[in-house]
Amino acid sequence: MTIPQNLAPCIDLHCHTSASDGQLAPAQLVARAMEKGVTHLAITDHDTISGLSEARDVAEQLGLTLIPGTELSCQWKSHTIHVVGLDFDVDDPAFGQSLVEQNDNRWRRARMIHDRLSGLGVGDLLERATAKAGGNVPGRPHFASALRDAGKVKDHDQAFKRHLGAGKRGDVKACWPELDTVVQWILEAGGIAVLAHPRKYRMTATKLRSLITDFRRAGGRALEVSTSGQSSGDLGFLSELCRRERMLASQGSDFHFPGASWCELGRIAKMPEGLDPVWHHFREPVVP
Repeated sequence: MTIPQNLAPCIDLHCHTSASDGQLAPAQLVARAMEKGVTHLAITDHDTISGLSEARDVAEQLGLTLIPGTELSCQWKSHTIHVVGLDFDVDDPAFGQSLVEQNDNRWRRARMIHDRLSGLGVGDLLERATAKAGGNVPGRPHFASALRDAGKVKDHDQAFKRHLGAGKRGDVKACWPELDTVVQWILEAGGIAVLAHPRKYRMTATKLRSLITDFRRAGGRALEVSTSGQSSGDLGFLSELCRRERMLASQGSDFHFPGASWCELGRIAKMPEGLDPVWHHFREPVVP
């Protein structure tokens, strides 16, 4: 069951533009969100808010409410974890500097991917991937597109299976800060820290509970309970965790590109009853 597209509010608090690893420019994504019935949107590009200004201008023209957001990478017990920051002060100087450092980490990672894939004979691979990212830091999806265009693979899936997927040469792990450090960045900028897509980490239930406990102790306040491509069992499991840990509940499509029927802006499994939505705790709360 999805959120009805003809009822307000329709809230999507996790999506990506070409400012990180999404396909659409910020203005295009906002326009698409409006077409899909989204009323409140957080663009959560990886470790950057560089697309926010362009998105905000279009959102104001269209009458869509844009909530400041980003998705920060960090480390927890050797796992790479993603934390979504919502409703923070975009002008906070310390937070801005932290994003610069994260961006530098991403560029180092991109150069390492390029170096590791140099044997494929695409000398300008980094430049091609950067062009795919619109001049921003290229991620693995951008490298996949560049390899396809260079004739080294037939499509995106083959690029990951051969070169970029888990355990392949192009699967480069960046040196991210610790979980509690990233959570503090968000809190000190006045925002709310959300543990993104908890089931995608492929942890056992016991280990996931341990992660959530540490996240909450660090100051994290919300879990992403509902996201695209998620089973009803996962939704129920995360809802129960949310209740047990007394955390706020968030939701988002994790949209990256058009054409995936299972991952569209605004199409998110309905939030179960009895949870406390994170948007009720924004500086300007969103209420029906």
